Amino acid sequence: MRVTQGTFSYLPDLTDEEITTQVQYALGNGWPISVEFTDDPHPRNVYWEMFGLPMFDNTDAAAIMLEIDACRTAFPNHYVKVNAYDARLGRQTTALSFLVQRPAGEPGFRLDRQETGDRRVQYRTHAYAADRPVGERYRPAGT
Repeated sequence: MRVTQGTFSYLPDLTDEEITTQVQYALGNGWPISVEFTDDPHPRNVYWEMFGLPMFDNTDAAAIMLEIDACRTAFPNHYVKVNAYDARLGRQTTALSFLVQRPAGEPGFRLDRQETGDRRVQYRTHAYAADRPVGERYRPAGT
């Protein structure tokens, strides 16, 4: 199952050239960039780990690509995304967010159904990857 989060999530994975183009677009709009990673891409997990500090004063897409590559190298079996922030409204708002790396295997989610009182039905999602320990969720089996 392919996790679809952020802009471009329904498109094929972006190449480094396409990522650079999007980063340059964000920088051209004056949006600071940050790089985040996680091994738990649950839709409600909005607090991913930040790789380094947000790059508020950086105007060079190549420098941001170096940061993205460093995160990919440090966490080869995690999801990695780029966020661009827009503060024009008086608060930090995510203007652009997209995945730049995903694990080789994405096990997907299960939908659990629970019947409650008064004939109500509740649903929750469960990530199959969450059955494995943190840091090992997307490693190939047997490693």
